[in-house]
Amino acid sequence: MKILSSTLIALIIFSSANSQVEFGLFAGPQASSAKYEIAFKNQKTNYKYGFHVGGMMKVPFEGNLYFAPAAFYSMKGYKVTFNKPSLPPDPIALDNNTTLHNFELAALLQYDFGKQASHFFIKAGPSLDFQLFGNEKFNRLNETPVDRKIKFGFADYGRYTANLLTQFGFESSSGFTIFGQYTLGITNIINTDGGPRVNNRAFSLSFGKYFSRKKIIIDTRNIE
Repeated sequence: MKILSSTLIALIIFSSANSQVEFGLFAGPQASSAKYEIAFKNQKTNYKYGFHVGGMMKVPFEGNLYFAPAAFYSMKGYKVTFNKPSLPPDPIALDNNTTLHNFELAALLQYDFGKQASHFFIKAGPSLDFQLFGNEKFNRLNETPVDRKIKFGFADYGRYTANLLTQFGFESSSGFTIFGQYTLGITNIINTDGGPRVNNRAFSLSFGKYFSRKKIIIDTRNIE
């Protein structure tokens, strides 16, 4: 995980030296949940609603293909109802309602459809998720409610996870962009031996703007 993180940061620094690189900001709403398994049995989950905000880059690679890294804050979480004991959060927990505050680094490739200044695009690639802090609320079998901070560690929730991201959107000639994103968690966010397997899932809608875009002027006059 450290090697991947260092490589991604190095690529972003290297890309920023490119004179054609574009920088932008984006933000939007997000619905997140999780695939939650206990002893290979799926648990019932529901979505939670949050938001994300961050920065993006666009670096020419080849033809219509671009390197498009991003760094952003993301509020994730899930609601789950148990039919088996789950640790975490507690052996006699009936449910769990979590909120996680994450910082995410994404190494994406972007493909633009067409050569027009305004165009549709698709992005895809991996991301590293750093779970900064969080909170969980659950009810015990003895009807005792619990509201506490999430504990991170080798036998608790993990600090680092990995995802695969897919985006589809539209980019205007002036740099405004809108896109939808799907996040597929590929690693377990819980470290507990014999504990549940929890993989993030999220859908988001983003509105953004590239601020370094230059207008392209085409001279259509006849050349003598």
